[in-house]
Formats: sequence, structure tokens, C-alpha cells
Amino acid sequence: KSDVVFTPLLPDGKIDARAVTAIIKERRSSRDTCGKGVIMIRVNQLKLPIEHSEEMLRRQIIKTLHLKNEKDLIRYQIRKQSIDARRKNELSFVYTVDVELKQEAMILHKNKNSNISKAKDIHYHFPDAGEKQLSHRPVIVGSGPAGMFCAYELAKHGYCPIILERGSSVEERTAEVERFWKDGILNPKTNVQFGEGGAGTFSDGKLNTLVKDVAGRNREVLEIFVKMGAPEEILYINKPHIGTDILKTVVKNIRLEIERMGGTYCFFSQLTDITLNGKKDKVEAIRINREKEVATDVLVLAIGHSARDTFPMLQEAGLMMEAKAFAVGFRVEHPQAMIDACQYNGHKNALLPAASYKLTANLENHRGVYSFCMCPGGYVVNASSEEGMLAVNGMSYHARAGQNANSAIIISVRPDDFEGDGPLAGIEFQRKLEKNAYRIGNGAIPQQLYGDFKENRISTGYGAFESTTKGAHTFANLREIFPKELAASFQAGMELFPKYIPDYNRADAILSGVESRTSSPVRITRDESFESNIAGIYPCGEGAGYAGGIMSAAMDGLKVAEAIAGKYARLKID
Repeated sequence: KSDVVFTPLLPDGKIDARAVTAIIKERRSSRDTCGKGVIMIRVNQLKLPIEHSEEMLRRQIIKTLHLKNEKDLIRYQIRKQSIDARRKNELSFVYTVDVELKQEAMILHKNKNSNISKAKDIHYHFPDAGEKQLSHRPVIVGSGPAGMFCAYELAKHGYCPIILERGSSVEERTAEVERFWKDGILNPKTNVQFGEGGAGTFSDGKLNTLVKDVAGRNREVLEIFVKMGAPEEILYINKPHIGTDILKTVVKNIRLEIERMGGTYCFFSQLTDITLNGKKDKVEAIRINREKEVATDVLVLAIGHSARDTFPMLQEAGLMMEAKAFAVGFRVEHPQAMIDACQYNGHKNALLPAASYKLTANLENHRGVYSFCMCPGGYVVNASSEEGMLAVNGMSYHARAGQNANSAIIISVRPDDFEGDGPLAGIEFQRKLEKNAYRIGNGAIPQQLYGDFKENRISTGYGAFESTTKGAHTFANLREIFPKELAASFQAGMELFPKYIPDYNRADAILSGVESRTSSPVRITRDESFESNIAGIYPCGEGAGYAGGIMSAAMDGLKVAEAIAGKYARLKID
């Protein structure tokens, strides 16, 4: 997306940087969309049958715009694709496209269709560099989506960040996780939670978010993903996902690009201490693995929601933090064919993706019960990170070709549910549930059929379908994991969901426990400049309590990078 300009020169033959900047700004201000200096027309609600060709889409654009000469259509770009399954006997793809025409102004002038308008896109803008000088390189702790995208933008704009990752590179991490799922021996240093790419690397790779994007950050993240190897379809499909198989390669490519632009990755490098100035109000250095000290005046804490041993150290260092609400529950599996039949009104077509769903219910006890991280055609995986504890998650490959659909069905919990007070009480609440899950499954994923859960008895076998799982699993009574009110709330929600998906509460639906890492139980407070109460420390992403998924975490990483760049001048390194 670079600008092409004729480079102005000064009399001595050097480039006139001010003139180049002026030309680029002028070009950007005259653009409309797709990086072109032309007017683009946006056409919404283009409906086509599931089995359609590109030519059919082109013809539909020409028809909708009432073009007398089809050569007036220069090109089009798909901006959004979704599936309309509202009508029982009709299933359609619905498109939004941006169109370049020979006579755009005339078409817009004559247009009386509310689905036709001038395209207005928001282009992402990284701030100009600030004036304050950095004494040392910025340090980013964590290489999940938040840390990774913060590092990407800082490296791209000349800040040469150091990225500390307590786990391994994604290549080594993948091999370690596969060994864990096969033999059950956990490596606490690198696992499903810890390592390059963060917890999202071993998930479905969902890229949808509810965060309002008024600055173009969402598009910026998606375009970086595509540039680094993700399929281009994520730029326009309604609920984009990458899949853990492709995401591993994308994560590696992002790292290589960050290193090429001046960043430095340090694996198996855990933040273990922070050194402050004499007034205890500004960061001066950090300690890695209790040994190596690194001076820095900018520290980004993108530590992830599972860095449970890091939060006490941060609290002792004086960072202000608070307990926050989150949710816990079970993974619930159904046959993917059942979900497809419901969501697609019985239609079967190889062009249709594995269907997803979203469920929510509000109970009389004022708790919410809802689906989370739904994985079409996916697997239930052992996502543990601490010895003697067990947590599960959902994972899909890009093709989503597994036999089962799984989703976390979770119940909201509040700080008053936790034993004890203080900002870290939620962590101990999670640990207690995970210890229970480990105990009843003897280290394997504990499972139970929903009908047996209702009857409070251990299952003896699967029903009409079997579990698709990564890691050893066994039957147990999942009611022993939760307090009675949470178990009752889970059951109450399950009994309400058949209103939306018939037979959702079928007796042989498979439950796996425990889903405890839905979001961080802690929030590290920060001000409008994204700094904590200690100057130079920037809490960032899901672990710090400011995101809830890959996209929102990545976008928060961009926000923090912008805040740093807007304050500090670019780093000069010999």
C-alpha cells in the first residue's frame, strides 16, 4: 500500500523529504478507497444463489447499477460476503462490493437505490513520531496478538523493540504441544497457553470482533495477516477465521518481518522483576529469568491471561490492578451435521462452510449463560499450563472438516463469587476449578454426556457420536468441578437453548471440563495515554484486561504502539 511519487531533489542532489511528505499527504487526501485516486461506488445487498459464478456476480452488479454498456464497469472488489439463511426454501450469498466505473458521478446523481452509495473507507494512520528521546529500546513482554502487533508497528516505524516470550518459537512450540496431547507430559514453559503467537495460536483463529473500529485498525490487522500468509478471504467474509494450521505459519512470518525491520525476539525469556526509579513512579529496568537485567524506559505488558505467576510480581512492584468479572463453563460437542441442518434449514451444499452459532440467555439469578469461542468442525483440546491443573479450549483447522461442532457454554462469574478479596482472587478461583477438573479426570480431560450430567451420574459410553479431542479423556462427574449454583446455571442455560437450535440439550451431547480461561480475571489499570500508574509501563491486550480475542487484542496492541510513537522519537541505534 505504498505511495508512488516522482521524488523531488534539492540543488545538492539530496532528496527533498518535506516535498515528498507533502505529495504523499496530498495523494492520501484525494483518495477514496482501495488506495486509488478515484471515486468508488459501494453496492450493498447483492444476493446470488449459493452455486454462482464470478460472471453472475458481475452481471448482478451491472443490473443493479442499470449500466447500459457493460464496459463502463472497470473493476469491482468484494468488501463483504455473508450467507442469508432466513428463508427456509432459499439460501443465498449476500455481497457488498466496491465498484469503479467510467461515469461514477452520473450514476450516483441518478441513483435512487438506498443500497448504492459513495464508498467511504477509513484508512489506518499511524501517528507522527513524538519528540521525547528514548534512552533504551522498548521492551514488549508477550508475543500473542497484542504484543505481536504492537511490535510490528513499532518495528515498522523505527523503534526497534525487544520482544520477550516466556515460551518457545511457534515451530518448537507446535512439536511440544503435539507431544503433550500424545503422552500427557506437560511442559510448563511452553504449551497451549505459552509460546509464540499466544493462546490463540491453538484455537480456531477467529478474527471477528465486536469492537467498534473508527480508526481502521481492524482492516490494518487483517491486511497484515494476509500479507503474512493468511487467505485473502478474511478481508471480506462475514466471520473470518484462519485456522490453527495456517496461523502457525502466519505467526512465524510476522516474527521474521519484525526482525527484518529491526525488532529482536528472545524466547524462553520470562519477565521476573521490574526495577523502578528512586521515587518508585517510573520503570528503569527489568530482569529476565531472575538473572539478566535489561534497561528500558518503555515496557509493554502483553502478558496474556494465563501468566498467573507474573501478576503477583507486578502487584508487588506497585502496579495498580483489580479483579474483574469473567466466565467459566464446559465445552459442549454436537455433530456438525446437526448444526448445519439447523443453520442452513436442511440445505446441503459442498460450497457451504461448516455452520457456526451464537447463543445467549439471561437467568433469573442474574447470571448470563452464553456460547463462547464456537469451533465448527473442530476439536476439544487440553489447554493446561500448570502442573496438577486442567483446562480445555476449542480448536479448528482452516478447513473446519472435523465431525463435531464444539463451543464453550459459559456462566458469568463476578468478584463476589471468589473466595477472599484482592485483585488476584479470580486467579485462585480459576485454579480451584482446574484442580477439581484434573482430580476427577486423573490428569485426562473429564467428560460427561449431558443427560448423565442432569442425573448426576458418571457416563459409561458415548451416544450416537463420539468426541473429537486432542489429549487423553475419560468419563467423570463434571458436577464436582463447580459450586452448585454454577452447575445449576449451566443446566438452566442448556435447557433454554433448544429454542434456537432444536435438540441442543440432547442427552448425548458431550461435555468436557473445565473452560476457565475465557478472559483475564485481572485488569491492570491504565490512563488515557495507555500508561499504568507507573510511568513507562503500558498494560496491553487480553491479559491486562483490555481485549477478548485475537482481533481485539491485536487492535489494542496497535493502540499502545500508537501511544508510544506519539510520545517518543524514533530510536537511533548505531
